[in-house]
Amino acid sequence: MNARFAAAGQPAYNPFLRLRQRMRQWWLAHLPSASSHAISRRNLYLLPTRAGWMLALTLLVLLVTSINFQLNLGFLLTFMLTGAALVSVGIGYRNLLGLQLELHAPDAQFAGQPLRLDLRLDNPSRRSRYALGIRQYQGHELSLVDAAAQATTPMQLSTPAEQRGYQSLPAVLVETRFPLGVFRMWTVFRTTEKALVYPSPETNPPPLPLGLADAGAGTSASLRASSGEFDGVRSYRRGDPLKLVVWKKAATSLATGTGHFVVRDNQHQAQQDLWLDAQQCGLAEREAQLSRLTAWVVMADQQGLRYGLRLGAAHADLAADSGPEHRQACLRALALA
Repeated sequence: MNARFAAAGQPAYNPFLRLRQRMRQWWLAHLPSASSHAISRRNLYLLPTRAGWMLALTLLVLLVTSINFQLNLGFLLTFMLTGAALVSVGIGYRNLLGLQLELHAPDAQFAGQPLRLDLRLDNPSRRSRYALGIRQYQGHELSLVDAAAQATTPMQLSTPAEQRGYQSLPAVLVETRFPLGVFRMWTVFRTTEKALVYPSPETNPPPLPLGLADAGAGTSASLRASSGEFDGVRSYRRGDPLKLVVWKKAATSLATGTGHFVVRDNQHQAQQDLWLDAQQCGLAEREAQLSRLTAWVVMADQQGLRYGLRLGAAHADLAADSGPEHRQACLRALALA
């Protein structure tokens, strides 16, 4: 069973809502964090639900009525319902005890995009667990799952990536109201994992600053030209394949008697290194600079350019390079700048 539903909306005015939120935040701040969470009696909590309070009130009225009118069947019904409610507490505890939770850090995302949290619910016992509700501790969207015996149930939660840098993952609440729904048993898992959030790229960034190229590329091209080797061609060397020989130039060389063959050489084509400099963004605000640099890094990577990153005197420059690893290194530097 796997169902998903949204909790009911909050009332228009609740004078105790702010106090309740503060108490939750204080309690969550004092909750120990760990990489995994094993549910035991020490971290399992119990309270009656609204249906449980209504049942208690009904049983009280039924008991008073049975005493006043000496109704033996009323006594029997009262004690049977009370016993069933108490037995449901033990069944509910057994439904949660022994379960293990693991929450893995998601892949890095840009600010404003959702973080996909991979949650693993492990049931090592031989009993199946039923009607387990899982949600973020501060959230309202609840997922209901059944955990098969001696199996792992994967789940996925979503939380927004709020701002750049390392973001703590939200606490996860696991609850059950099985079997009668009159008691709610729950536990809270606060993980030590964190997610890396990249700066949000600028929506409509200006073109790449191609004028900010490394002058070393032009110098190397000039040296090749002065040595007689131009971009795209070079002198013939022993062992070069004949298919690379430029035969038109070879015919001219044979006609003039120079005997100088040239071959194609794509490796000597000049390639300028693009430098993305925070001081050259044209923006004064730091976050706006990082947002534009993030957009430029994505654009340069999509175009397959070699690019470097300069974030200022307080940060080390990232040498010009290309590829997925270099892209991640640049975005990581922007996130932690």
